[in-house]
Parts: sequence; C-alpha cells; structure tokens
Amino acid sequence: MSTPGSVPFQPRAWLRSGERALSLLFLLCALAAPASAQLIPIRTVPIAQGDQFLVFPSTNLGMGGVPIALADSLLDSFRNPATGARLGEARFLSAPTVYTISQRAGAGRTLPLAALMRAGSWFGGLSIALQQVDASQPISSGNIFAVDPLPPPRGGPAVDFPGVGPREQSHGNAYAYASLGKAVSATGLALGGSVHWARLHAQDGVDLLYPGSERITQSGHALDLRLGLLKEWSGDRSLEALILHHGFRMTHDVTYLDLLWDPATQQFVQLARVVHGLDRTNTSGLHLAYRRPLGTSGWRIGWLVTANRLSHPGLPDDELMNIPRDRGRSSAYNVGVGLSRTNGPATFAIDAVYEPIWSTTRAVATAPVVTAPGDTIPAGGETTVNRFRFSNALLRMGISRDLELSGLGKAAGFELGVAVRAIHYRLAQDDHVQAAARRLTEGWLEWTPTWGLSLRFTQFALRYRGRVTNGMGRPGVVQICSVCLAEGRVLAPGVFVAPAGSLDLAGVSTVMHQVSLSLPLR
Repeated sequence: MSTPGSVPFQPRAWLRSGERALSLLFLLCALAAPASAQLIPIRTVPIAQGDQFLVFPSTNLGMGGVPIALADSLLDSFRNPATGARLGEARFLSAPTVYTISQRAGAGRTLPLAALMRAGSWFGGLSIALQQVDASQPISSGNIFAVDPLPPPRGGPAVDFPGVGPREQSHGNAYAYASLGKAVSATGLALGGSVHWARLHAQDGVDLLYPGSERITQSGHALDLRLGLLKEWSGDRSLEALILHHGFRMTHDVTYLDLLWDPATQQFVQLARVVHGLDRTNTSGLHLAYRRPLGTSGWRIGWLVTANRLSHPGLPDDELMNIPRDRGRSSAYNVGVGLSRTNGPATFAIDAVYEPIWSTTRAVATAPVVTAPGDTIPAGGETTVNRFRFSNALLRMGISRDLELSGLGKAAGFELGVAVRAIHYRLAQDDHVQAAARRLTEGWLEWTPTWGLSLRFTQFALRYRGRVTNGMGRPGVVQICSVCLAEGRVLAPGVFVAPAGSLDLAGVSTVMHQVSLSLPLR
C-alpha cells in the first residue's frame, strides 16, 4: 500500500524488478511551454514539472489558458509570429514568474523583458529572459530494506551512503526570442517567422533522476524555429497556420563516489566516476487553427489541428529506472474545438482537445547478448522494443469579468478557470533477451485551477496570474542496502550497495505566480 500523500504507482507491475518497462525519456525531453502550445507533451510517468519554460505573458492564463476560440492579446504573437499583424501599437512587456513545488521539491524564478513593435506593414518582437532554477530536494520515504547482494550497476560499482547526494545550489538559464513579419493589408494576409533559443544549465527535476550521485552538471540548449501565416476575412473570421522545428540537446555529466576495497591497505577507498548522459529530441510540427463568430449574440467557435513528429536520437540512462534506452520515434496529434462568448464586460470560454499519440522506443545491445532460449543478439541488435499508444484528453474552461472604476481612470478585472488533463496509454513490450512479451495499461488525471486579477490604466496595464497543478508527484527513494552493519558484522570486501532504491512518487503540487506589465511605446 502507498503511504498517505503518495501517488499510488509503486505497486504497479511496471515498477517491479523484472518488469521495469517504462522509459522516462518523456519526462524532460522538450521545451514544451504554454507559449509553445503547438508542441504536444508526451509523458509516461506522472512526474511533476515546474513552470520553467513559462517565459511569456498571457492574458488567458487565469481562464485556464483557453486558446482555441478566444484570442490572447499578449501570448498569440509568441505562439504564431504572423499574428503580430494584429498589434495596434508598439508595447513593452515584462512578466516576472515564480514557481515552487511543495515539500521543497523544486523552485525557479524567471525575469523576462520583451518588446513588440510595428512600423507600417512590418512588425516584430524581441525578448530576453534570465532564470534561476533551484536544485530539487529528494523526498525520502524513510524506509530501509535489507536484501540479497546485488550485482554492480552499469558503468561500475557505486554506493549510496549518508552525506552523498546532489548539492543544494541554483543554476542559471538564458532565453532569447526574435520575430519578424509583414502584413499585406489588401488581402488580409500576414507572414511571420521567429527564433526562440535557450541556453540551459539546469532543467527542473533532472537531478532527481540520479539519486545516488554526488554532483550533476547539465549543459545544453533548445532551438525553436517557426514560420507562421495569418489570413483574415470580413466577418471577423481568421485562419492561422504554423510550421515549426524544435531541437533539444542536453548533456548530463553525473559524478558518483564509488566505494572500493583496496587489498593493499585493507580499507575501503572512494573513487570518483563520471557518467555522461545525452538527451536529444528533434520535433517537426504543423498547426492549423480557425476562428469565426457563431451567430450575432457574442458567441465564437474555433477549431485546431496539430501534428508533431519526434525523433529521439539520444536518451540518457538514469539511475531511477536503470533501463537502457537508445533511440525512439513518436507521432503526436491533437484535434480540438472551442467556444467562447462575450457579453458586455463578461467573457466565458471552453476548450476540448483529444490527443492520440504513438511512440516506439528501442534498446540496442552494445555487445553480443545471449538470450534465454540460447540465441545470441549481436552488437547493435535490438534487445527491447516498447510500443506506446496514448489516448489523452484535455478540457479547459474559464470566465472573466471587467469592472469599471468610475473617477479613477482605470478598469479592474478578475479571471477564474480550470484545466483538466487525462492521460491514458497502453504499452506493448517485446523483450528479446528474455523472449517475453508484456502488456500494460496506465493512466492518471491532472487538474489545474487558475485565477487572475487585472488593473488597466490609461498608460499601462498590470496583470497577475496564478495556478496550481495537482495530480502528479516527485520521486522519493527507498534506501536499499545489500549488506547492513548489525550484530558485529562488517561490510565484506567486494560487496557494494545499490545506487538507488525502488521508485516512490510522493504527491506534490506546483504553484505558479506571474505578474505582467504591458506598457505602450509611443
């Protein structure tokens, strides 16, 4: 049974010793931010992720983030650079953002500065952001189990003993964005392109994937290229099209302290061992969205279709699951419909999205492997094939209300919303080494209440947005020792402690606060 506050996944078959089929490649493999809604997230484990990549302001974030039938005056031009043609005047934007994960499991702070500009039929934007991400604090279950001696893990023997673990420190990231576009007013057509680059020295939650390590050094970058089109017709109808390419490259240099027996001195000595992990994902995508009025009573309807093709040429081997994963490919799609209604100062919107996803990952032998029936898999041959089939769903809804403050020269507003994501998938695993096939069905539910307040003056607008994401967890480690000191026994030479224990997801919540400032540039 799981302990109170834990996400009850540890007893599942896929976490048992002989059936650790799931890969964590989808945990942290893409720069999938709310500003990049055309990138479809793929996750096989309900690991809580911080709002690290929330670097752009949003008007609709307090309404659950509804984007289909309701335009977002702040965020749309960052999603699709062609929508910058709707910009009425140049403006300066800033949206300081803070997120924390409960139980001190992670935190981060981001300071972005942006400017959206227009000169005649030309328009564009610039943005930079600096960020600090705190090292995650592992959540320990406090349990210790004694088991039979285990063989050394891949990469050499290691030990998990008091005082060893990731150091408490923060790391800095930097983001840069630029866009340029041109409107053809006679045809209602606009074209735009954008570049979004991130220099990453910390990705939230990566340090939890190596619980037995002494130090983890992360380095890498993400590059997002977009080309967008906007077509507007009379009657307030519009079509948006977008093609994108997203590349993500990270390197994890993980340092372990191995406890080795020195026959010359008859003592244990500590030796440092560095393991290099590569995390590579390339995504190509196509996105279409259409909006139009629905009658004359303030209703609007919208549709969207998105397709992503992902390749995973490099996947890291983490200690948390200790599964070889060498490459993979995924195809992700979504189709959604949204409704909104504006009735004077009040606005209501709702979206429903369905996400079918197909993904296959493979493990490749680095040396000849003898299978259970006695055959031999040559080096470079497939040892394991995992096939995932997802049927995910997303529901978002929200309301907003503006209030005129007479005599003060300003207007106030509030927003409330909620987003619910249901993740469900089936796994078919073919283990060529054991000559076995396994089938598995998993799923979970995430829900995110949102809220917001606004103050709009003649000279500027000030907005606050907040949300809390529930239904996910952070890994805790149950310590396992192969030989324990008790009743006068000593740790025998040549016997090593396992680097990590079994996975236990402790339930946590991710809380985000964002304050945005919009200032016209005249």
